Amino acid sequence: MSFKELPIMPDKSKGVMLFYPYVSKKSSSNLKKKLSSRWLGQGPMVDKFENKFKKMFANKCSAIATGSGTDSLHLAYILAGLKKNDEVITTVFTCTATNIPLLYMGIKIKFADVEKETMNISVESVKKLISKKTKAIICVHYGGLPCDMKNLRALAKKYNIPVIEDAAHAIGATYDGMPIGSISEFTTFSFQAIKHFTTGDGGMLTVKNKKLEGKAKRIRWFGIDRAKKQKGTWENDVNEVGYKYQMTDISATMGYDSLLEFKSILSHRQKIFNVYLKNLSPNKKVFCVNDYDSKKTHAAWLFTILIDNKDFLQKKLREYSIETNQVHFRNDRYSIFKKFTKNKKFKNMDYLENRYLVLPLHHKVTVSMAEYICKLINKFV
Repeated sequence: MSFKELPIMPDKSKGVMLFYPYVSKKSSSNLKKKLSSRWLGQGPMVDKFENKFKKMFANKCSAIATGSGTDSLHLAYILAGLKKNDEVITTVFTCTATNIPLLYMGIKIKFADVEKETMNISVESVKKLISKKTKAIICVHYGGLPCDMKNLRALAKKYNIPVIEDAAHAIGATYDGMPIGSISEFTTFSFQAIKHFTTGDGGMLTVKNKKLEGKAKRIRWFGIDRAKKQKGTWENDVNEVGYKYQMTDISATMGYDSLLEFKSILSHRQKIFNVYLKNLSPNKKVFCVNDYDSKKTHAAWLFTILIDNKDFLQKKLREYSIETNQVHFRNDRYSIFKKFTKNKKFKNMDYLENRYLVLPLHHKVTVSMAEYICKLINKFV
């Protein structure tokens, strides 16, 4: 069997899975209560989850819970005022969820290259692409490592455009002492199954301009003003196109329970991240994706290494029942983005494409497991 034919490891495997969903043990009983309550769809638990999230990560912003991280991204693009044929700069390396909503909207995508050391969007590449036609910069904090927010925001300020942060990997990260979620005009988060914690699926959008909160909540629910409707003062009109992007109370219950435990979730992930870093960084044939910037706190969603013999290592680790993979892939290789990539070169992405490999990092990975994985990597590389 070649590495390209490696299937997902079965649930009952005794090995180390690449991902494992985090659900609070409290959620079982709390969901049982919720299931026998009046509110299953969007209700008071969504408000409670939003308020808790806002206090933890974006106190001076509005927080709007959604059905997915992708919903949050689309909502952010709408609130940013992006329209058909607008030009937007985004990263070539991310989950397609970052960029597919731009296709919904008929927006012209200008892909920026990434940095070799971080796999985050390259400020130098953005500088070459930005113009008076640019309407927004979208960045993704790959693996939980914040982008160069100082220089990205300086560019955005110069051209009077918003920065939209895709922080699907970066809940708990900070930049220059500020939580990711409180820095830019719009920041989106994901609670999909394999993120730091899951709500089954779900997302959050934080918005700096609180005047946009009402609009965000209307667009999240068909364009309807739910607060007025529930007070009986709704005039039965919808004057803006909305979507079914709301979170349910079932999801919010799971999310709220995990937020109460988030400090320990993040601490454990950072501990495992540092075990990998300590044991692998001395190996000159292994580069650990990190920039060691003291202004940044890494959220430790992914631990990624760069090696010349990635395929060989992936196959050898699977022989020891250790699951690894690439997780995300460069977007310029997908047919749906072809019209934006003709004759475009991404030198750093080309270098990284066949070198990066993601190691297991979640609440079920122990220190001893991580040390064992490092021992095998150092043996084979």
